[in-house]
Order: sequence, then C-alpha cells, then structure tokens
Amino acid sequence: MSESADESGKELAKQLLPLVYDDLRRLAQSKMNREPGNVSLEPTALAHETFMRLVDQSRVDWRGKSHFMAVAAQAMRRILVDHARARKRLKRGGARQRVDLSSGIAAGGPSDVDLIELDDALEKLSQLDPRQAKVIELRFFGGLSVEETAEALGVSKRTVEGDWTMARAWLRRELAEGAET
Repeated sequence: MSESADESGKELAKQLLPLVYDDLRRLAQSKMNREPGNVSLEPTALAHETFMRLVDQSRVDWRGKSHFMAVAAQAMRRILVDHARARKRLKRGGARQRVDLSSGIAAGGPSDVDLIELDDALEKLSQLDPRQAKVIELRFFGGLSVEETAEALGVSKRTVEGDWTMARAWLRRELAEGAET
C-alpha cells in the first residue's frame, strides 16, 4: 500500500469512528453482559479492537452502516472466540467461557452455551447452509434486527425470519447433542 493510500485510510478511519463507535460500544457491552465472570476483556477494548480490525481492511467496499455492522459482527465473533480459546489454554482443564443465549437462539433450551461450542456449531452450519449461519452471526453477534440483516444479506425480511427459525432449531439440537457427550 502506498504512503498516500495509507494516509487516506487513516483519515477515513478518523471520520468513520464517531459515526459507528457508539454502536460498536453498545454491541460490545451487550456481548460482555452475556459473559459472566469475564473481567479480562472490557467492552471498550472489544469495541476498539473490532474497529481497528475493520479499519485495517483495505479491500472492503463499505456499502453503508448495515454492511459495516455486519462485518463488525463477524470481527467481534472472531475476537470473542479467540479470547475464549486463549483463556481456555491458560486454565488447566480448559474452563470455557459461557455466553447467554436468551436472545432467542436456544429458546426452550439451556440459557447459556459455551462460546467455543457455539462457534464450532456455526462453522458446521456454515458448511450446510452458509446463509443461515450468517443470519445467526449477524443477529446474535452483530445485534442486527431482522430488517438490518435482510439489508446486509440482500434478501427479504421473510427469508431472514425463516433462516433465523431454522438455524435456531438446528443450533438448539446441535448444542444439546454436544452437551450430552
């Protein structure tokens, strides 16, 4: 990357930060509230790291706020899973982080699930139905509404609602099977 392109990227980041930082911070706070006992990663740090990862992406053609938040959701998921894996490695016996899924993924099932198990299940789902996995990622990790998810994916609201229902049922079954073993 040329020096002038690097400078224009930094300038764009300065302009973008005030527009999206509050949303990123709110999303990070929401995610951290679901992780009891996690004092080593603060919402501000999560929002900052997410923003920095997004700004470092030089080949992304941002198509608006919904697109930005969709990519942010994916980055936040990766950061949280990486953090959970690092904590697991540090603790003998691998005590895993648990996250609250009261937002609807595990409705009717346990109220929380291991973040690493959820990530593994989403990876599995993405092999079966990439769009359903993306809907879960955007809604759960990104905090996007049905309408925002539909806009980010370029599909109808009805399609997102159907994918959300099917993916939650699949995840509920997959995570229940994992808990039994």
